[in-house]
Amino acid sequence: MAYHLKKTFNSFCLFFCAVLLISTATGQSCQGKCGEQLDTCSCHSTCGSLGTCCPDLKQFCLDVSPHSGSMLGGTDFALLNTALQKTDTVLCRFKASTETEGYVDEDGVGHCISPLLYETGWIPFEVLINGVAKGWGTWLSVHHSKLDARFKITLVNATQWQYYGTPNTGGTLQMTWNSSLIRAEKVDVELWGYNETGEPYGDSWTAGWRYLYSVGRAVPNTGSFSFIPSPAKDPHWRWEMGSMRVSPSSSTEGQRDVNSLWSGAHALAWHLEQLFRDDSARWATAKCLSWDALEERLPNFLSEIPDCPCTLAQARADTGRFHTDYGCDIEKGSKCTYHPGSVHCVRAIQASPKYGAGQQCCYDSRGAQVLTGDSIGGSTPDRGHDWGAPPYGRPPRIPGLSHWKYDVLSFYYCCLWSDNCHYYFKHRPSSDCRTYRPPKAGSVFGDPHFITFDGSAYTFNGRGEYYLLSSPDKGLFVQGRTEPVKLENGTLAKATRLSSVAMRENSSDVIEVRVTAHPNTLEVLKNQQVLLFSEQSWMDLQGVFVFSATPGNVSVMFPSGAGVEVRAREGTMTTTVLLPLEFTNQTKGLLGRMNDDPDDDLVSSDGQSYNASKSSPEDLFHFGSTWAISNETSLFTYDSAYLLDQYLYSPKHDTEFVPAFSLPENPSDPLWSDMLKICFGNGASFCKYDTLSTHSLSTGNATISAVRSHTALVNDLAPVVACGFLPAPARGEKRGSVYLEGSELAFSCPSGQMLFGSPQRTCHESGHWSGTTTHCVSDNMEGILVGCVGAATALATLLAAITFYNRKLKSQAEWDFMKQ
Repeated sequence: MAYHLKKTFNSFCLFFCAVLLISTATGQSCQGKCGEQLDTCSCHSTCGSLGTCCPDLKQFCLDVSPHSGSMLGGTDFALLNTALQKTDTVLCRFKASTETEGYVDEDGVGHCISPLLYETGWIPFEVLINGVAKGWGTWLSVHHSKLDARFKITLVNATQWQYYGTPNTGGTLQMTWNSSLIRAEKVDVELWGYNETGEPYGDSWTAGWRYLYSVGRAVPNTGSFSFIPSPAKDPHWRWEMGSMRVSPSSSTEGQRDVNSLWSGAHALAWHLEQLFRDDSARWATAKCLSWDALEERLPNFLSEIPDCPCTLAQARADTGRFHTDYGCDIEKGSKCTYHPGSVHCVRAIQASPKYGAGQQCCYDSRGAQVLTGDSIGGSTPDRGHDWGAPPYGRPPRIPGLSHWKYDVLSFYYCCLWSDNCHYYFKHRPSSDCRTYRPPKAGSVFGDPHFITFDGSAYTFNGRGEYYLLSSPDKGLFVQGRTEPVKLENGTLAKATRLSSVAMRENSSDVIEVRVTAHPNTLEVLKNQQVLLFSEQSWMDLQGVFVFSATPGNVSVMFPSGAGVEVRAREGTMTTTVLLPLEFTNQTKGLLGRMNDDPDDDLVSSDGQSYNASKSSPEDLFHFGSTWAISNETSLFTYDSAYLLDQYLYSPKHDTEFVPAFSLPENPSDPLWSDMLKICFGNGASFCKYDTLSTHSLSTGNATISAVRSHTALVNDLAPVVACGFLPAPARGEKRGSVYLEGSELAFSCPSGQMLFGSPQRTCHESGHWSGTTTHCVSDNMEGILVGCVGAATALATLLAAITFYNRKLKSQAEWDFMKQ
């Protein structure tokens, strides 16, 4: 085997050397062909590790730094590996249409300035030097509120900025920024406004981003600026939301697409007209009523957004469909400005299909959903999804800004600047959770072990590349690569581990997550190109979102609601796939058939059934081998001689590798006593196997931790019965704000009022409330009602007597007639 590997490796080396020589001789070039595999060399991102790059790869296929910035534009990024003359002209063209003027610095390095883009994600661009296309690359456009704080303006005390002019709020406003990101000694501090005009949902509906005025000119670029604002003049004050911008004073006032930094969007209370400062509540009430009238004319989007999870545990566990709202995050101290009383909020990841609307769900310290019927801090749906929605570019799908226009600014009008929340909540009522159905979870961990979607547990220790999940009807495929475990002495164990997972849904980008040589660190690839999360933790990609806040955790989210969580722990990879119930009877592969029946989980690719608890390890090994992928269906990247030899040019299931199906438990083993301390309870057998097969307590501990995490996840996702929201009776009170099975609500009326209906109601297992609807009726009304009831009774008695008397007279008349 070793001879075979050496021979193969030498062959590859000779091949790559030949490729390099041929490419040099034939003059094949990467000009205009970045990402392609040419006949004799490569312009693909994998060529570096394979040694097959065309000589001019770096010249034409550009690396940039930084690689991301605000979608509002203004980021200055260097074109690495360029060598230009100071007199060269640089033009940067984004998406083949939007152009910005670049420059050459004193070191001969080219630079581009990112433009205003009403979209997020990777944006293709080309660079023209002296009018000729000379380079191609991609730029990551980021939602202004998701942008790392290092790369934007900070509004010190943002509440002061957005309440300025309301009672007891005024004074000096301050803002700060990283001065090194603006290449100038003097800067201008400008206000820009945002609006959307035209007929909503019509062809004329457009987004507008406009320079309003400067609040500071030729200010020293110290990274800080303060000012006392004055009310703006007409028509500037009519722009009620926008952002601050800092840019070099050498630029013309209001010049677009120049080196600059932006604040996040905010309510421009501080610059509104004098009438706002004179009586902010009255001014805001008029705006609230205008918004209410507009909403009455707009189409209802509520029917096409999903219901919220019933509990905080469900909301945090359902990571394929919901993600933390950055404005109310329990991991960051629960600073919930717009949702007082909540400790955590999540947003539905996908926008609704027709209207691009969003769903937001908030929870209190008890883990219960907060509803607008009970609290101003309740969950609210959004006409514009905060994160925008493809195809972007037009309202209401502009990331962040459409949401601010229709959902946040109106909240200031009706709730924060005036006391008219009932208007807001009429159009933005909380969704309860009566139709919410939690997803099912399946996991792969350890050496490796599987827990299927229906809860079956088994071990498959094959070596190769396999389908973890295959769902052709849904277009979702998740593949796993396994490799032998290397022991501390350098030898290979008779056990394998998951080393990489690759996935795609329909025509989405292919996402691959794999272990690295660095402990507890994962590497993420998009279409075989490494993604860097050093600048941003969230990426909007083609047909998929990827989130990675730490190097050892990666979350992948698809439009179907499917989610894949990948974790690196103690040299092992744990992968959990979450699927909504729409995938029922639509799954195959190593994670089994999802249909709530564990007995039919394991079906081989040729249709044979196996039982996870009754089949022998050898039979389960055969079952797993049938789910090997092929080169034609592979989603993996092969960017090293090792991967080429061991996986691309070798059988997808290594029939020569035979694992240890069982291991003797020897009390004299030095690991024995410590192993028993960590390997107990559910998953103990997996923990013991991994400890003994790898001679590593840390590996065993990672395995038992993975089992416990999966168990906790399943418990968090357990279905909950909800009975739905019940309001307090008119003029009455309600105690209780939980609407789940077993919850009780108590109703009461104020003095001088009587309660009609049930004073207490309980949510039953059937999903229905006990008792009857409650009403509060005044004491006087009670007397009137009693009198009315008495009068009605007397009237009914009188009518009955008259009817009886009439019948008696009729009968007497008939008798008299018969006697005649």
